[in-house]
Amino acid sequence: MKKILSIVLAVVMVAGCCVALSSCSYKDTINIGVSGPLTGDAAVYGQAVANAAQLAVDEINAQGGLNGIEFRLIATDDQADAAKVETNYNKMMRKGMQVSLGCVTTGACLEFKNLSKADDLFFLTPSASGDSVPEFSNGYQMCFADSNQGGVAALYVQSLLAAGLLTNGLKIEEVGVFYKSDDAYSKGIYDKFIEMMPGIPEANRVAFTGTNSDFTAQIDALKGCKFIFMPIYYTPASQFMVQAKDKIDAKAIYYGCDGFDGIESAEGFDITSIPQEVSMLSHYNSKATEGKAKEFADKYEAKYGKDTLNQFGASAYDCVWAIYGAMKKAVAEGKTVNNETTVADMCAILKEQFNGEYTYSGATGTNIKWADTGYVAKVADYIQIKAAN
Repeated sequence: MKKILSIVLAVVMVAGCCVALSSCSYKDTINIGVSGPLTGDAAVYGQAVANAAQLAVDEINAQGGLNGIEFRLIATDDQADAAKVETNYNKMMRKGMQVSLGCVTTGACLEFKNLSKADDLFFLTPSASGDSVPEFSNGYQMCFADSNQGGVAALYVQSLLAAGLLTNGLKIEEVGVFYKSDDAYSKGIYDKFIEMMPGIPEANRVAFTGTNSDFTAQIDALKGCKFIFMPIYYTPASQFMVQAKDKIDAKAIYYGCDGFDGIESAEGFDITSIPQEVSMLSHYNSKATEGKAKEFADKYEAKYGKDTLNQFGASAYDCVWAIYGAMKKAVAEGKTVNNETTVADMCAILKEQFNGEYTYSGATGTNIKWADTGYVAKVADYIQIKAAN
């Protein structure tokens, strides 16, 4: 970041950000905005995203930025509440946001996408997985869309059922689903899963709403299941597991999507006390022993510790580097990308790259590409968080 010499304005450098004691200009940097839950129940996701995005920004700046122009991250707290997004959006625009990671959670990002469309602001969200998040041409996802997650999860269960026909293992009537019917993320994954798995008995499709944390009725309905798909966030999932550990078959499998990431670090939850297997569908393995996933985990842990090390952060790290890579490629092709590039021009430049032959390899995948729909194309992995006791 270029230093602004002044005998009046005192400026300190904190984590690669310009923090002024009275005011601060962001005109000397390429500014990336993000809105996420830095506080509240989903804070582990937002903190991971903000931390990892800052880690990427620091690394980019350490190697000289983009042709000598440093990057700056503007992170705002929406507490996973869509009603707070507009205020955050306007704040970030006033601070010079040129490109964005959108929002961390789907509900908030559905509001963000409408605001960003009006300004033609390019965003690449690390984790807002709703199918309609990239509805407009300026929106892209680094995470799998909900229907993609639901579809891949269904294919995995189908493979278990196919094996079961030969080994007297899992049967369709032993598959259950526990989801949050008033949550766009959970319902979106559930809908695609059931579309591909229509044979699951209606009685095994169990929902909850709001902040309900007493799952006695749902556990009773699912107590005969050997495989329970849980497309929900880890807080209600961990509450269900604790309440169900002596009621659900100890050999049963709890299987989630990216909302399970970080469940072993949930406050007040001892995952080792749960007898069942806990596993998930993910594009990032925080326990990887080699490759870019391991490199990211080591760097993140060294700077921020393990508590917020999850795929949300890995995805945000990849978002920043992917945006940087696309900018760098555009510059090599003769485009002008710098701190003075307008929001609309930046969007047009990045869309040309992301809709073209540009690929990115990082912590969450190799040779990652995007369709002009904004959906990402990369490989999903089965990750066992905890084996059965």
